[in-house]
Amino acid sequence: MRKPFIILSFTGLMGTVAACDSDAERGLVGAAGGAAVASATGGSAVAGGVIGGAAGVFCDDVGICK
Repeated sequence: MRKPFIILSFTGLMGTVAACDSDAERGLVGAAGGAAVASATGGSAVAGGVIGGAAGVFCDDVGICK
């Protein structure tokens, strides 16, 4: 039950991050979303924020958020 929630949350987060215009906006949204998802699933909010922020900043560099 936990795995589908994580996948659905990550998919929704990436859709929100893609709507942002700059790396800073994507990083902030990614960090907030990553922290929220990690906290909701029992993980570390700090680690989730770091991972989400990095994903937000670099998602356009790998062609996901264009």
